[in-house]
Amino acid sequence: MRTRTPTKAITVRDVAKVAGVSVATVSRVLNGNETVDLALKDKVTEAAARLKYTPHAAARALALRTATTVGAVIPTLENANFAVGVGALQKRLSAAGYTLLLGSSNYDPDEELRQIQSLASHALAGFMLVGSRRDRRVYELLHMKGIPYVNTWVRDGGHPSIGFDNEEIGRTAARHLLALGHTQFAVIAQNAPNDRAESRIAGIREELATRGVVIPPERFVEHPHQIAEGQRALRRLVALPNPPTAIIASDVLAFGALAEAIHLRIDVPGRLSILGIQDIEFAAHLNPPLTAIRLPAEDIGTHAADVLLAAIAGNAVAQTVPVPHYLIERGSTGPAPK
Repeated sequence: MRTRTPTKAITVRDVAKVAGVSVATVSRVLNGNETVDLALKDKVTEAAARLKYTPHAAARALALRTATTVGAVIPTLENANFAVGVGALQKRLSAAGYTLLLGSSNYDPDEELRQIQSLASHALAGFMLVGSRRDRRVYELLHMKGIPYVNTWVRDGGHPSIGFDNEEIGRTAARHLLALGHTQFAVIAQNAPNDRAESRIAGIREELATRGVVIPPERFVEHPHQIAEGQRALRRLVALPNPPTAIIASDVLAFGALAEAIHLRIDVPGRLSILGIQDIEFAAHLNPPLTAIRLPAEDIGTHAADVLLAAIAGNAVAQTVPVPHYLIERGSTGPAPK
């Protein structure tokens, strides 16, 4: 009986040869050296991914056990829900003896990549990301360094994830307003594209389509994620020849729309219903209080910490951890005007 020859293990020399760089350059990239040119980093990470190279398992396990820092990059520091989620993440990690390093991408994929490359230059035990759509080099880098990670705010079948069914969030919002008799809809969307918001908008459109309702282009408006921009959006929408009777927007833009409607003496919800998505704390204290889809951000941060801590310890983790959303009915939505 022939003895099967074991497959030769991939080494840094193999990576260096495929990337066309020196072994020293590969080592510097693997060790997170900031002085390496970005183009060379890309060559090394692409070569390592193509060869399926990972650091020696024993060395990787030792690094994870000795590292006491976890990294996270969020889209913005201005969103209250991201702040709540990060706070819950840090609280859980701190109780386990870990320190959190935080970066912000401002919804820019290139900036997210730079932030992650910078944070990964430290000895990281784990990494939390927001969303699933990003530069493939992020995943290649984390895989190459053997850093466990989790995507949050989404349910992502291709990567470990914790989050919401974002299309169902959109459908829930649309169903509530359809049940109140509305057929003239508008959406105020954030003008920074991201996979979570796009999935929610898709869910809104799909649910409306089941009732033969379409949002015309002039009633789908995009603005920066600020209260003042929500006010501007409301002025645009009510000036249309056929203005909406129902508006769906993320909380901050919905706050602005509601404030401007009150300023213009538009009856909410008698003439116009406004529904927000997120339900940050301020939503319940408006006049009228904002009907909203609650996204429990604290659960995102807590579950993310639990998944990362389990992965760091070498325990099996669930590929997807679903987090439910809730419709909170308040005074800003009501029957469609006759």
